[in-house]
Amino acid sequence: MEVQNFTISYETFNSINQLEAADQQLCLKAVDAMATSHSPYSKFKVGTAILLGDDEVVLGSNQENVAYPSGLCAERVALFGIGAHKPNAVIKKMAITAQTELFKIVNPVTSCGACLQVMIEVEKRQNSPIEVLFYCIDGQILKVKSVKSLIPFAFVEDRLGA
Repeated sequence: MEVQNFTISYETFNSINQLEAADQQLCLKAVDAMATSHSPYSKFKVGTAILLGDDEVVLGSNQENVAYPSGLCAERVALFGIGAHKPNAVIKKMAITAQTELFKIVNPVTSCGACLQVMIEVEKRQNSPIEVLFYCIDGQILKVKSVKSLIPFAFVEDRLGA
C-alpha cells in the first residue's frame, strides 16, 4: 500500500476590490447573470460569466424545472450554449456567484460535481486551463488556475473518442 496526497493551490481574496479590474468585471457580470435565473423552487439564484479568448463574455443562469432533476446549473447552461454556438471558442476564465432571499451566503458557492465534470471536459478539449473565480457577494473570492485542481479524479477516458 502507498499513501498518496493531493495539494490544491488556490488564491483567496477578502473583497472584490482586491481583484484586478478584469476579474472584478467578470464577477459583476456573473451577478448580472442571476437576473435570468429561473429558480422558483429553491429560491437559490446562480449566475456565471465566461470570458472567451476573443474577450466576449457569455452569461448563464440556473434554470429549474418542477420535474427535478430536469433543470440545469448556470455553468452548464453557459458552457453548453458556447459549445452549440461557438464550438471553437477558447474559454479563458469563469466567474460564478449565487444569492438567495432565504439566508445570507457567507462563503463562496462552488460548482457541483456534474458542472465540474463538464468544465474539465471543456478544459481538456481546448487543451488549456480555465481559471475559475467563485465569488461570494460582499465576501470572499476563491480563485483557481485550472478546473483540474478542483476535480483530480475526473472521468476522462481517451479511448472513448477513438
